[in-house]
Amino acid sequence: MSIVAVVGRPNVGKSTFFNRLIKRREAITDAVSGVTRDRHYGKSDWNGKEFSLIDTGGYVKGSDDVFEAEIDKQVELAIDEADAIVFMVDVESGITGMDEEVAKLLRKSNKPFFLAVNKVDNAKRHADAVEFYSLGVEKYYTISSINGSGTGELLDDVVASLPEEPEEEETELPRFAVVGRPNAGKSSFINTLIGEERFVVTDIAGTTRDSIDTKYNRFGFEFNLVDTAGIRKKSKVKEDLEFYSVMRSVRAIEHCDVVILVFDSTRGFDGQVQNIFWLAHRNNKGIVILANKWDLVEKDNKTTKQMEAYIREQCEPFTDVPIVFISALTKQRIFKAIETAVQVYENRTRKVKTSKLNDLMLPLIQATPPPATKGKYVKIKFCTQLPTPYPSFAFFANLPQYVKDPYKRFLENQLRQHFDFTGVPMKIYIRKK
Repeated sequence: MSIVAVVGRPNVGKSTFFNRLIKRREAITDAVSGVTRDRHYGKSDWNGKEFSLIDTGGYVKGSDDVFEAEIDKQVELAIDEADAIVFMVDVESGITGMDEEVAKLLRKSNKPFFLAVNKVDNAKRHADAVEFYSLGVEKYYTISSINGSGTGELLDDVVASLPEEPEEEETELPRFAVVGRPNAGKSSFINTLIGEERFVVTDIAGTTRDSIDTKYNRFGFEFNLVDTAGIRKKSKVKEDLEFYSVMRSVRAIEHCDVVILVFDSTRGFDGQVQNIFWLAHRNNKGIVILANKWDLVEKDNKTTKQMEAYIREQCEPFTDVPIVFISALTKQRIFKAIETAVQVYENRTRKVKTSKLNDLMLPLIQATPPPATKGKYVKIKFCTQLPTPYPSFAFFANLPQYVKDPYKRFLENQLRQHFDFTGVPMKIYIRKK
């Protein structure tokens, strides 16, 4: 699919334009400049032609800000990837030195680019836009990202410049969300995995603010990886921006298949990491726990076993979860982490034939029946797997109300023992025969 990148200096309205085109409020928009830090991908279509859209952070040359140097790198990578570029400027502030820097960068790229003069929503501003001819363009487009005026003409020309591509059938790819506390190494993990610096990485907590999809297609694996903002305790979330970032991370968990929970080994598997774990569990997602920065931990021959035992103790009663000790920096066990996540996805989608299930479970239930309650004996005669996106099983009994949680856990343990459901929460229902 063709790629269109939206570039410009900070706070000209790139993310508002991006949200309008993908018809979702995906990129965070705020009056504070520098909100978007990573390249943000979405899908749009115009005149029957689909294309991928990249929203970039604002380009700032020669800044001392640690983020802005990284954002500039992201913008340059986006320009390299794109087939066409929308160069956005702001009519309110006119031409700035930074606009001229971006124009130079685009001329060097030899890619078709379209100058969009944003925030033009009255006649006076139409007249003010004339000064942008001095950027050396043949044509500019006056638009308003907020109300959409002028975007039609711009998109007509953008789409006309895109190369023709053969149609392909699209399949829905599994979604793996990489979640954790701020500064646990989530973006570094994805960058190491895909072999390029797709995400801004700094030592400052809260660098990633949006939840961003990246397609991974290597070594026979194909899925979408979602990098998310770090989730902190509610009391620590001070600014609006961070509140929305955390909400997007929670939404990423709700809409994924497998949660890759990354935590900082030097800080331990603390209460906030456990909260994220239980959030994924409540949403019935596959879970893989990655102990990152393992190279920084002082170890002896018992450290790994002790850490693993401690994590499982905190995860009780759901202890059937894979734990991988990694280092995103030294690439230690990175591939093992992904192999494990793919295995958990397969476990989550596993279907057990009803005949096989009954042949296995009914003799076990007969040998260890539910305890009698008030002199009444429970008889389970049949079981089946339900058609849900995660493993859930219905057991049909004469007196379902007398089957308590400990016996449901017994049934779950038997299923886990005989079928591989590692890393996947499971639901057991007792229904009336």
